Amino acid sequence: MSMIRDLRAVVRPSRVSPRKPTSTSNASYDTTRDPATPSAVVDCAVYRDGVRVRSDKPLSPHEAMRLVRRDGGFVWIGLHEPTEAEFAGIASEFGLHPLAVEDAVQAHQRPKLERYDDSLFTVFKTIHYVEHDRLTANSEVVETGEVMCFTGRDFFITVRHGGQGSLRALRHRLQDDQELLAKGPSAVLHAIADHVVDGYIAVADAVQDDIDEVETEVFSPGRKGGVSRGVDSARIYQLKREVLEFKRAVAPLLRPMQLLSERPMRLVDPDIQKYFRDVADHLARVQEQVLSFDELLNSILQANLAQASVAQNEDMRKITAWAAIIAVPTMVTGVYGMNFDYMPELHWKYGYPLVLGVTIAMCVGIHRVLKRNGWL
Repeated sequence: MSMIRDLRAVVRPSRVSPRKPTSTSNASYDTTRDPATPSAVVDCAVYRDGVRVRSDKPLSPHEAMRLVRRDGGFVWIGLHEPTEAEFAGIASEFGLHPLAVEDAVQAHQRPKLERYDDSLFTVFKTIHYVEHDRLTANSEVVETGEVMCFTGRDFFITVRHGGQGSLRALRHRLQDDQELLAKGPSAVLHAIADHVVDGYIAVADAVQDDIDEVETEVFSPGRKGGVSRGVDSARIYQLKREVLEFKRAVAPLLRPMQLLSERPMRLVDPDIQKYFRDVADHLARVQEQVLSFDELLNSILQANLAQASVAQNEDMRKITAWAAIIAVPTMVTGVYGMNFDYMPELHWKYGYPLVLGVTIAMCVGIHRVLKRNGWL
């Protein structure tokens, strides 16, 4: 049971400090490549009894599978954005289903779990939070990628699309846990699922901060009149689009995780299967967060539009009030601008100051009345 207690620590990148590759991980395709190996292969290794088998040179998928068939263990192959031609040989070597192969090469797939005769095909959407100083209408909040996993009795193949979601650190952590890796390919599948969901949790916390920032700006006190001018609606809409992208990655994955945790599968070790429940539970919690984000952003957007409408009405009311005040001197000067011989106090010495004083008094009186009623 010591493997079970250490399982969570092994697959949590946020809680385990990255370790440098051990001497067992010297067969990496980052420095030297076999000409017979497709360029899309990032790493190819054989694991036997939880230990990476040493090799003097990088193994090709064909050589790795030959060692597995001869001596046992399983092979883990990592690929990054392979072309159809690059993946064809590997698909043929491991007997992968053509439909799954097509999905893995084309990418842009919905998260899912599909069972074929001798393998499981799982699609994960990876989410990466894009750091930014301030949220704008053009800010990219989340960046998505994909990880496709082929799980067989004696092989595990990952096909990664996008610039994010590297599995290098995860592979090194797993190589440090011999007891866990001895459980076979299903242990790697669980580690990747937990790694992806942990990424969702971290992104959800970061997106929550962005939403809190926008919410604070929308409901912060406005000018002297107490009416908030709101924020740029395009910023809220952009954030809503990013949350929708997040939702598309999280929601479809819940059912596959439930199937892996509840339904017995011959390719999944029983000791590993129960821990998919923990992944499914964390995923359900993230889904609830994302749904609440969507609803909250709807409310914020509606409140922002309402505040903009109220601010416009406030401006129109003030314009109308000032127009009413200006109407008084306009009317008086208009009357006295007519060419009549007989007008009130036209030839009186104090007629001009009197009319001017009455006009000012009327304007001041109207201004006080409008201000008292909240029009100014």
